[in-house]
Amino acid sequence: MKIPDRLIEFLNQSQVHYEIVHHPVAFTAQELAAIEGVKGLEHAKVVMVKAETRIVMLVLPASYRVNWKRVQAMTGAVPTLAAEADFKALFPDCEVGTMPPFGHLYGVEMLLDVGFEQNTRIAFEAGTHSDAIKMSYADFARLAQARVADFAEKLH
Repeated sequence: MKIPDRLIEFLNQSQVHYEIVHHPVAFTAQELAAIEGVKGLEHAKVVMVKAETRIVMLVLPASYRVNWKRVQAMTGAVPTLAAEADFKALFPDCEVGTMPPFGHLYGVEMLLDVGFEQNTRIAFEAGTHSDAIKMSYADFARLAQARVADFAEKLH
């Protein structure tokens, strides 16, 4: 599979500088951060949740975990980890687990953790298990169209 055209077109039309990084296949966010040469705090991992009948994309640093009570307070529903079948059809141009953190490109509500705000750059998977994008956090935050909230906490 290739990087989704809608992602590249969106970034190009937004006239932001970004770098595509091709990397070996990896599956954990911490492994990806190491491969991409960024800190865990700079790699965005996507966690898909169900909040009653809606799907919500949570975007948090690789070195953080979801605080489910905070997500519940923000969504007004008891959140559960979404099963692949719950969201796979929403991302037809992405390999499962590699959805780029731009929920609005796929019609998905997105929450972005405040943990990124101290960063100058961000890296994230680009729709495949072997491609990532690095860009400035300021550009990403402007383009993400996400609700920024405090819903994650550092791993031990």
